[in-house]
Amino acid sequence: MKKLLIAFVCSVAVLSINAQIKMPAPSPTQTIKQDFALGSIEVKYSRPAAKGRKVFGDLVPYNKLWRTGANAATLVKLNDAIEIQGKILDTGSYVLYTIPGNNSWEIIFNKGLSNWGVDGYKESEDVMRFKVPSKKLKNKVESFTIDFSDIKPESCNLNLSWENTTVNIPLVATIKDRIRAQLTQALQSDKKPNWQAAQFYNEYDNNPAKALEYATAAINDNPKAFWVWIYKAKIEKALGKKSDALASSQKSLELAKEAKNDDYIKINEEFQKKLK
Repeated sequence: MKKLLIAFVCSVAVLSINAQIKMPAPSPTQTIKQDFALGSIEVKYSRPAAKGRKVFGDLVPYNKLWRTGANAATLVKLNDAIEIQGKILDTGSYVLYTIPGNNSWEIIFNKGLSNWGVDGYKESEDVMRFKVPSKKLKNKVESFTIDFSDIKPESCNLNLSWENTTVNIPLVATIKDRIRAQLTQALQSDKKPNWQAAQFYNEYDNNPAKALEYATAAINDNPKAFWVWIYKAKIEKALGKKSDALASSQKSLELAKEAKNDDYIKINEEFQKKLK
């Protein structure tokens, strides 16, 4: 009896030790977050590896609903609305399902946040469904990868890549009118956002004359702002005012040297070479 008791205690001890062992996940989870437009996009997914297997058309069948990764369904969280192929995807959290095909994929944003993989999927919970072409890659991607590319103020791509296939989902944000409304209100205050206004009218509104007006006001706010002086010089160059652009750049260079900012010293020196 005593021997049985000792054996039982030893077994429990071994099980307890085993229970504490942590092993790497075969398909580790990754969470990526990208600031975009006036908000951000967060993606949480698991990353299976090819491990010498044929992936698309075999491990991941064509024309069949896929969880877009491994384990739990891939989650996408938006804290601002985006536009995809002319349709609005509102703020919130979604499951990203896909149906891979040989030449194109069907992309699905779904409300089934509690689903495990494709289990529990309901087409009635689809929020958006559309197709995008797939492309062949020269270099093999061993682990399934989701990332962002071509990030611009109002557009970027969400990319799905594995094996020798990649899919790019184009995302768009319509923010120009919203920024304009913010600026219009802020410019009524005593502390005017002249620097931001200069950037908006130059980069979003294609109005360099108005941008120059606000860049000049921003310099009056902060005469030693060498980064604003060179910005003003670039606007002046675009307007064909080469002598004004040179004078603004020379002022920026002088202030950058005073501040010991090597980056802006180089920017101004290169800018002035191109003016000659």
